[in-house]
Amino acid sequence: MANNNEQVKQLLDAGVHFGHLTRKWNPNMAPYIYMERNGIHIINLYKTAAKLEEANEALKKIAASGRKILFVATKKQAKDIVADKAGKANMPYITERWPGGMLTNFVTIRKAVKKMAAIDRSKQDGTFNSLSKKERLAVDRTRAKLDKNLGSIADMTRLPGALFVVDTTREHIAVKEALKLKIPIFAMVDTNCDPNVIDYVIPSNDDASKSIEKIMTSVSNAVIEGLSSRKNGKDKAEKEADTTPEATPAEEATPAPKAKTARKRVASVDIKEVSSEEE
Repeated sequence: MANNNEQVKQLLDAGVHFGHLTRKWNPNMAPYIYMERNGIHIINLYKTAAKLEEANEALKKIAASGRKILFVATKKQAKDIVADKAGKANMPYITERWPGGMLTNFVTIRKAVKKMAAIDRSKQDGTFNSLSKKERLAVDRTRAKLDKNLGSIADMTRLPGALFVVDTTREHIAVKEALKLKIPIFAMVDTNCDPNVIDYVIPSNDDASKSIEKIMTSVSNAVIEGLSSRKNGKDKAEKEADTTPEATPAEEATPAPKAKTARKRVASVDIKEVSSEEE
């Protein structure tokens, strides 16, 4: 209980409890609202702490399984925080405009990423230098645009195992695509959002940078912990494989003792049968 109270205090200090104006609320958020003060809804931080813990445990398992978690936050006060935290956890993120069909038309998005890689290869093998100045400028502009929008997902070769969203109302297209593909959705959900479409709801203030940083720090630490447990599991398996003794050629050539015993038993039976027949 003491740890829970401490966590609630940290959430309170970060301003996670401040919701939107009461006239802008979504009635489905009623279970997560503690009270109303000066026309603003106050979020129940005990429920936030419980939901955050639940989300972190699920994110640990996804990270430990080797699947990617795609972070989405295009609002000004969230994009830098999300890019930093997701980058530290080595996870893909979208902080610029959400490219339509990012999930539902993933093959096309991968083609754009491959195009970016092709441009990089042309610069290395000298093909880029054979182009005219005008063509080089056009290629550089294309490369910069692709990198801005898709550079952070260059290593995401398949659909993510989960989606983490800051402000589901703003990122409604991303949420719809994830729902269509049945990808689990984790989200910071404010009092003006609908929690019913989210798999793991974290009721929290999704506008204040302090609140976003607090939740993102907790979430990214959980992901890093999951990745660490995966790495430790792999190292342990490799170590056990290295220490397993291999059979020597002499051992492989030696017949099994059971086979010898069987042959002796068969031989003794044959002798008894012969002797009984002679009598």
